[in-house]
Amino acid sequence: MSPELLSILVLAVVFVIATTRSVNMGALAFAAAFGVGTLVADLDADGVFAGFPGALFVVLVGVTYLFAIARANGTTDWLVHAAVRLVRGRVALIPWVMFALTGALTAIGAVSPAAVAIVAPIALSFAARYRISPLLMGAMVVHGAQAGGFSPISIYGSIVNGIVEREKLPGSEITLFLASLLANLVIAAVVFVVCGGPRLWSQGAVTEERGSGAEDGGGSGATTGTGKSGGGTRTAPAPTAVAARPGAPAAVPLTAPVVATLVSLAALVVAVLGFDLDAGLTAITLAVVLSTAWPDDSRRAVSEIAWPTVLLICGVLTYVGVLDEMGTITWAGEGVGGIGVPLLAAVLLCYIGAIVSAFASSVGIMGALIPLAVPFLAQGEIGAVGMVAALAVSATVVDVSPFSTNGALVLAAAPDVDRERFFRQLMAYGGIVVAAVPAVVWLVMVVPGWG
Repeated sequence: MSPELLSILVLAVVFVIATTRSVNMGALAFAAAFGVGTLVADLDADGVFAGFPGALFVVLVGVTYLFAIARANGTTDWLVHAAVRLVRGRVALIPWVMFALTGALTAIGAVSPAAVAIVAPIALSFAARYRISPLLMGAMVVHGAQAGGFSPISIYGSIVNGIVEREKLPGSEITLFLASLLANLVIAAVVFVVCGGPRLWSQGAVTEERGSGAEDGGGSGATTGTGKSGGGTRTAPAPTAVAARPGAPAAVPLTAPVVATLVSLAALVVAVLGFDLDAGLTAITLAVVLSTAWPDDSRRAVSEIAWPTVLLICGVLTYVGVLDEMGTITWAGEGVGGIGVPLLAAVLLCYIGAIVSAFASSVGIMGALIPLAVPFLAQGEIGAVGMVAALAVSATVVDVSPFSTNGALVLAAAPDVDRERFFRQLMAYGGIVVAAVPAVVWLVMVVPGWG
């Protein structure tokens, strides 16, 4: 058995054990990285740790630390109510607001994980407050980020268009952008319908709370018959009114900690988008400043960092780094590229891009796969524009996977959820996307022979 095939089988075993024995998959992956890296790939400790995602570790810790403080001092409550007022209480519009917001951020130049790191904690806090499916809200944030991710001035778009130019392939910046935008918009619409979006429309608008709390509507915003107004209980005037969770304040006052946290969140956006600073290091720095100024609000924040998620993601990505170091990913890609049937090779490359990108860098995968497609694109049987667009969509739409940076940020940012259950939901959804989307984009973009 070749070392490359053995390393893939070990990864499969890690998945099986983690699923059947409820062992943290990250811990298993660290052990697998040590075993395979040392015994099969002949790597030393430095070689094994070369794949450790240090930057992602800092982002996960920093962002969840900062937003743990924001939850403790009431800032996320203030933001949630501000979002409700923005759409005049229509809860069903909030997922689409989050989709559009992350899409706008990436379209103007934000790195996709940075946009998700900024928006996901706010979106998931809203989902927890109004009992919207966290899978729905998380998927809308990630797909929104990818919808804008290939604009001509975006990071992803600039990188892919640069690769196309370097390889002297025909290209179309607008086609690439629209392909990703439409693909993610369609997927978001499907997720919205499947995960209870229509029920949110039927519920109507959120009623503003005036007292200390309101009766729980249940579900994803069920109708209620009572609400609080000025401290007195009354019958809701309309059957479409939706109340917030019990004990949730109607409006959080703009105290000094809330104002300072809002300023910190704005500073995070400016630092990441305007000055290209690292999102994780910036978030940790801002969290430390807030903790120093108001220690009572942040006393439990460190313990609320999503440590199990950090272990899981870092362990799996370290093992993927070992696979990359020993050449497993290149081995698989070259094997597919050598197939003599161009259309078959095209769909297999799309699947390779989707599967690997679910665990690794989307940009890195695109940078490796597009050159691999050059030989059969040169034959003229496959349209280069459609093939590049299909590879780009396949390699990025799967970022909803909990093992990708965006999926990990969504998993870490979700408050008040059963994380193990949410992880399984994200993994199942990511598996569906990996299984279905490459075939669909191949059929729509490659088979017609665009470009």
